[in-house]
Amino acid sequence: MANILVVDDELGIRDLLSEILNDEGHTVELAENAAQARAARQNACPDLVLLDIWMPDTDGVTLLKEWRGAGLLTMPVIMMSGHATIETAVEATRIGAHAFLEKPITLQKLLKAVEQALARSQPAGPAAALRDGARAPSAVATTEVELTVEAAMAGGQLPPPAGLDLTPQAQRSFELDQPLREARDAFEKAYFEFHLAKEGGSMTRVAEKTGLERTHLYRKLKQLGVDLARGRKSSQAAT
Repeated sequence: MANILVVDDELGIRDLLSEILNDEGHTVELAENAAQARAARQNACPDLVLLDIWMPDTDGVTLLKEWRGAGLLTMPVIMMSGHATIETAVEATRIGAHAFLEKPITLQKLLKAVEQALARSQPAGPAAALRDGARAPSAVATTEVELTVEAAMAGGQLPPPAGLDLTPQAQRSFELDQPLREARDAFEKAYFEFHLAKEGGSMTRVAEKTGLERTHLYRKLKQLGVDLARGRKSSQAAT
């Protein structure tokens, strides 16, 4: 996961991006203006910067030029704006911005841009091969988890991966001789626990898979008494 600096003068935008990126497992630092962004860049070089163009003290394009001129543009920068012109976006890209996102930013575009920027910033060559090799077990473990759960849901008897107890949830039987509301709640709890475990506790991906808006999903899980930390712990055990 990456260290991401979000620079935006709007509190709501900072909070929203921070919530989404934290949910994806990234570490997020926030800055509300160029001065705070400079300080954050000086203290520690982030892996990625999400930079708003229109800010009260120094606009994002000027800050981008400043970093480039000082040799500090060593990380990918994604520009953001709700009022920028095509010329502004082209200029930012020419200076060195990796991408440009127009507000309001959709979840899919944000995650795709972040993923592409971080992938492009990774070094190539033997070091990259070693890194990819080191990550291979995690990918295998994730695939194993998915296959185990899907097989269990289909009636299979595959054992869960070491340290990850998903089979009891996946094979849970439901008592039908009870009020409809209680039976439905039991099923919904098992349904969401299954998806949380499968998606490594990521609320963003669970929301996409289940078709629920994130705020409604949070309320639903709280109402059902679902342990939100369980999916993350299970994912960590698998890796």
